[in-house]
Amino acid sequence: MENEIDTDAHRNGAVESPDSNHHTAKKPKLATLPISEPSILDEFSHHQRGVARINNGSFGSCPRSVLAAQTAWQLRFLQQPDDFFFNVLRPAILRSRTAIKDIINADHVDRVSLVDNATTAAAIVLQQISRRSAQGHFQPNDTVIMFHCAYQAVKKSIEAYVTPIGGSVVEVQLPFPVRSNEEIVSEFKKGLEKGKLNGGKVRLAIIDHITSMPSVVLPVRELIKICREQGVEQVFVDGAHAIGSVRVDVKEIGADFYVSNLYKWFFSPPSVAFLYCKNNSNDVHHPIVSQEYGKGLPFESAWVGMRDYSPQLVVPSILEFVNRFEGGIDGIMKRNHDGVVKMGSMLKESWGTVLGSPPEMCASMIMVGLPSRLCVKSDDDALRLRSYLRVYHAIEVLVYYQALRNDDRDPRDKDGFITGYVRISHQIYNTVDDYHRLKTAINQLLDDGKVCSGLLKE
Repeated sequence: MENEIDTDAHRNGAVESPDSNHHTAKKPKLATLPISEPSILDEFSHHQRGVARINNGSFGSCPRSVLAAQTAWQLRFLQQPDDFFFNVLRPAILRSRTAIKDIINADHVDRVSLVDNATTAAAIVLQQISRRSAQGHFQPNDTVIMFHCAYQAVKKSIEAYVTPIGGSVVEVQLPFPVRSNEEIVSEFKKGLEKGKLNGGKVRLAIIDHITSMPSVVLPVRELIKICREQGVEQVFVDGAHAIGSVRVDVKEIGADFYVSNLYKWFFSPPSVAFLYCKNNSNDVHHPIVSQEYGKGLPFESAWVGMRDYSPQLVVPSILEFVNRFEGGIDGIMKRNHDGVVKMGSMLKESWGTVLGSPPEMCASMIMVGLPSRLCVKSDDDALRLRSYLRVYHAIEVLVYYQALRNDDRDPRDKDGFITGYVRISHQIYNTVDDYHRLKTAINQLLDDGKVCSGLLKE
């Protein structure tokens, strides 16, 4: 019987490596010479030629060497599926979880689960709220608080799991353009006060580490400190864009739950994310119920039925790739931050507009105001411009519409109020030409006297 238990534990990734409680990631020795620019371009030579990909934030990018490792895992499964399932899969998932545990400075590997993406993690956390309601823990006046620009799928999870149990939602307006962290903190405090009206309790705060649209790095540690002081029961940080883009130390951040996608800025193939849970809890479960239900979230997440698990297995190969760069992942993050600030400033100067935030409040993405003469007056106008840039200029970039608020926050250029922005990303494969193509395309529209409402949809 003992052997059967041991075998089952091994299959489910419960066997820890000797150093699984070490908190400092062990970096492979850097090669004598850092990776060259031609080698970087070769790693991403599978990208469609001629396209300026300055929207890495949406779907990420995976280098050839990591894709090769993924293919090797897929073939290994197909060659002998039974052996792979019983003897290979779970120890390999454990190695990836252990590597992530070291990177994010988690106390223990059992606090780290691998899931498909941040949307799955949101469902896990919000289903827990729903279950607590069934136990009488959640009262009708209780609330969930989040910023208005929270990811739409997270809002839908609230609609699915919190609204039906009578919970209310407080949406905090993110000041944009953003001038300082203090503005964000002030608005968040107002939201907490609103959430406690009529004797209610704020059961959950959902805080983006880096908001998606508009893109801003939020002061998560300060916001969480305020949550603790104000009696917020749990904090869930949606760090979808974080790992590989900003430093993530979950002990310093202090959230109850923290999720980040590995495929956006950490070079994994889609789709995999880590979910950190500060405490082991019996009421946190994967939304897909398998035979592993009740064994803990890391176990439940490691098997959700027959599917391709290879994205979860390539984390060691990702570490090999990033450590070919001078400074490793820290060097990459600095390179991308400096690059996006430089290119954002170049576009701002060319168009005579503004940045959406101070440079220190961005990571690998930054918002750049579009000239008012383009007349971005609606979300539909923003989508028209995005499609136009893709179809006629082979430029992939997000376009954002910001309605006027009739106060001193509304920025102007020489012709009027700025209501449109592009969100540019910078990843290691990007070149200066990518951003100059965007600059030229926008300037050509201005020279031709065109406005967004007159652009053809794709």
